[in-house]
Amino acid sequence: MSDDPVNGGRMPKKERMRFVSAEQVAQLAGVSRSAVSRTFTPGASVAPATREKVLRAAEELGYHVNDLARGVLANQSRLVGIVATRPEVGFRAHLAAALAKSLIRRGSIPILINTGQTEDELLAAQKMLIGHRAEAIIILSGSPPTSFVELAQRNGQPLVVIGRSESDVDHVRAGNSEASRKAATVLYESGRRRLAVIGSNSKTPAIVERENAFLSAAASLGASVSVARGGDSDYEGGVAAGRALFSEKTKPDAVFCANDLIAFGLMDVVRQEARLRIPEDVAVIGFDDVPESSWLSYRLTTFRQDPLIMAQRAVELMERRLEDPDSPPGYERVIPELVIRQSFGP
Repeated sequence: MSDDPVNGGRMPKKERMRFVSAEQVAQLAGVSRSAVSRTFTPGASVAPATREKVLRAAEELGYHVNDLARGVLANQSRLVGIVATRPEVGFRAHLAAALAKSLIRRGSIPILINTGQTEDELLAAQKMLIGHRAEAIIILSGSPPTSFVELAQRNGQPLVVIGRSESDVDHVRAGNSEASRKAATVLYESGRRRLAVIGSNSKTPAIVERENAFLSAAASLGASVSVARGGDSDYEGGVAAGRALFSEKTKPDAVFCANDLIAFGLMDVVRQEARLRIPEDVAVIGFDDVPESSWLSYRLTTFRQDPLIMAQRAVELMERRLEDPDSPPGYERVIPELVIRQSFGP
């Protein structure tokens, strides 16, 4: 054993975690253990004088109700699982933060699970949340397989997806098609004729929808359109796609990027490598309106998804499902707003 001069040559033993118990509160307050329980149970009957003594003792001791134990007894906790792939990246990070805030406000306990998009990874996350009796699951990315939905339904566990449109699941989506068609229209009407769209090989539903809607609208207007895709929907993907676009002999004079991270990578390539001006030579529009979009280096014109609104809509769908498990699937669509900055002005 190591020497420790402060403790007589012996290392101190590790203290075991001890939370203040309801029994300790009862002893200090001079009431029964059941009186403490009733005081902290909403709607339970307890005399005002008893309640005051219990609350005063609880405050003095720093007591808090054991919600975990209550969840076990009720066969349900107040946990809500937020399942996401790379939750620290781009708009997803702000959406996860907004969800956590909305859930805490309603008295839920958010638990973030960073997982992949394969069926096995998603099912592992779901089984963990069912094992902890989570009252609901909100998925920010990845396609929930049929087995995922069926397992949630068998356990009566509400499931909400954001950014997808599963037929049997409550879901929240952005107005991807509306925004992308508007992007093509405002670029064309400003006189741009050599349009381009950048998506990614990740081919998430939102990215694919934005890309396809832009292509369709541009074709109907009679504009030529180039397509480029990076490996993922991030800055590096934008750099790779931008280099591909601007290595061609005929270069685009306007680019719609499927999200802001892609747009940042593209803009750096346009300025630093292609040596072109934005917006004079190349107009750029993004999607999401993450905080970095307003930075002086980018000042990106983009479509704003409001993470607080989307989070609140998801929580409302979850609450409706908890109240009425047999109601038909809910569908919320949030239309993004075009935010004009210096990278393009219609």
